[in-house]
Amino acid sequence: MKKGFLQKKLAIDRFVTFYFRFLQEINIISPMRKLIVFFSFWFSVTIVVAQNTERKLYSIAFYNLENLFDTIHDAGKNDYDFLPDGSYRWTAKKYEAKLHNLSDVLSSLSRNLVSEGPAVIGVAEVENHRVLTDLVSQPAMANYKFVHYEGPDRRGIDCALLYDPQQFAVTNSKLVLSAPFEGDTVHLTRGFLIVDGRMAGERVCFIVNHWPSRGAKSPVRVHAARQVKALTDSLMHEDKKLKLFVMGDMNDDPMDESMQTLGARKYISGMKANQFFNPWWEILEDKGVGTLLYRGKWNLFDQIVLSRPLVKAKKGLRYDHSEVFIRDYLIQQDGKYKGSPLRTHGGRVWLNGYSDHLPTIIYLKR
Repeated sequence: MKKGFLQKKLAIDRFVTFYFRFLQEINIISPMRKLIVFFSFWFSVTIVVAQNTERKLYSIAFYNLENLFDTIHDAGKNDYDFLPDGSYRWTAKKYEAKLHNLSDVLSSLSRNLVSEGPAVIGVAEVENHRVLTDLVSQPAMANYKFVHYEGPDRRGIDCALLYDPQQFAVTNSKLVLSAPFEGDTVHLTRGFLIVDGRMAGERVCFIVNHWPSRGAKSPVRVHAARQVKALTDSLMHEDKKLKLFVMGDMNDDPMDESMQTLGARKYISGMKANQFFNPWWEILEDKGVGTLLYRGKWNLFDQIVLSRPLVKAKKGLRYDHSEVFIRDYLIQQDGKYKGSPLRTHGGRVWLNGYSDHLPTIIYLKR
């Protein structure tokens, strides 16, 4: 986009130079001809500006914030490790450092291509409304608001959606609770956050997820995927042109059974109406790029998949490209965890890092 715009600007500059030289070299020119030349020039500028507006980029992001807890106990939640006298010695100083570090990352996402930053950012592992309020109160995050519902997770970690009201207007939201797997009401997990709204003049919808961890077997995540699939089928039945994003920490890779159950495909060609395009499949499988490193192997659990209208539309918002947000400062540079995302703790040792995951970004054009 930037290269094309600069080429158009150069052409305009040349035209302006020619125009003024033309007026200087001709002493006598009729008012009518001056008017024709002026409107020709104005028409050219208008076309260029319109073309640039049509090609405007937007961005959508997801980031697992890794244990964003405050220092206060929430009744009924197992958050004791993240208290000043807990195993992590989670003090106000560490909490404030975590907020500062995360705001640095979140406020940097996509800025090299989209000056406004992401229109929305799905996040996982946030404790409550209070930590989100503290996060968007950071100076770098002042333009963001959030959608959050308290969920049933035993540790108290939830999903939320940060959004820039200048780019995205929320019209409706709800948290759909996850049905217990095989009747297990003890290990209740995060629900599915659905946020509907308008972006660039169109209806768009987001479902933010954090599926059960690898501590549980694959069928538990397949169970989550079936529930999300039912939700997406219902939404797309009501609106066949719905531009729908399913995002989150799926705790599975793009080619795993749970993502196939959701209907997320590696390639755009051959997609059926209720399926999703998953650009992260190629990024992990063909390019070897992931969002978290475990025992020397990259996984890509943090995914944003797109409904068919987002990749097949000929106008309006549509998919452009995707990126795992990798920067040197987000990577451990030495020691036992060298090469891994620089997390908050290594064992019980405070590393003053960011997260054990890397963010992912989808770029849209219109």
